[in-house]
Amino acid sequence: MSVTASPLTRFLGFAALVSLAGTAVLGLWVTDPDVVQGDLVRLIYIHPAIATYGEALFGVTALASLLYLWPRTRRRRWDLLAGASAEVGVVFAALTLVTGSIWGRPTWGVWWTWDARLTSTALLLALFLGYLALRRAPIEDAGRRSIVAAVGALVAAVDVPIVHYSVQWWRTLHQGPTLLRPHPLIHGQQLQTMLLGFAAFAFLAGWLLLHRYRLAVLEERLDQQGLDLAIRARRAEAPAQPSEPVAVP
Repeated sequence: MSVTASPLTRFLGFAALVSLAGTAVLGLWVTDPDVVQGDLVRLIYIHPAIATYGEALFGVTALASLLYLWPRTRRRRWDLLAGASAEVGVVFAALTLVTGSIWGRPTWGVWWTWDARLTSTALLLALFLGYLALRRAPIEDAGRRSIVAAVGALVAAVDVPIVHYSVQWWRTLHQGPTLLRPHPLIHGQQLQTMLLGFAAFAFLAGWLLLHRYRLAVLEERLDQQGLDLAIRARRAEAPAQPSEPVAVP
């Protein structure tokens, strides 16, 4: 993957900007308030999309880590992609908890409750924060550190399906799926705005992921160049070894 801006990243950035603006206009001014939740329903246009793509980004981290662990596909780019997707995923997971709390305060009467969906999502965020810390562990061998981090990513990713299916496996305060059901809970302009929100955050997640990966590649190259320069400087500073005296018969 090129480290320079590509037509794909430009397209994703433009599409994200336009679709996010469209979601904001439709969500805040065009669609009507809900009969039950009133204006609070407008969070449904962003919260489910943010949560979904947070899980998807952690899935990318797990897949890239698996490819790095497999000897036949072990490439440095998979390790860099895993780290980049985890960083963007952590941002999405944090936004999931923030927007969910804003939604939950007037709905449930509290900012936080130990609900299965909320608890498993908070655990997912903590696990991948731990994974990012593991990537910076003081292990001198970079290859070994990447392998340890990849294993940690796979362990953390076990929580992804638990988060996704928590509202189906347990009785929770959090509502069940809105769209992925025989009869969706919304329709008309609300449905169109929600789908636009999903598209907008898909573009945004892709754009952020590509740019974070490019930055990781550049950091890798700079580190390597810095190491090469340090080695050359050290060799230049090393004093010349005196030659052994030649015995004269």
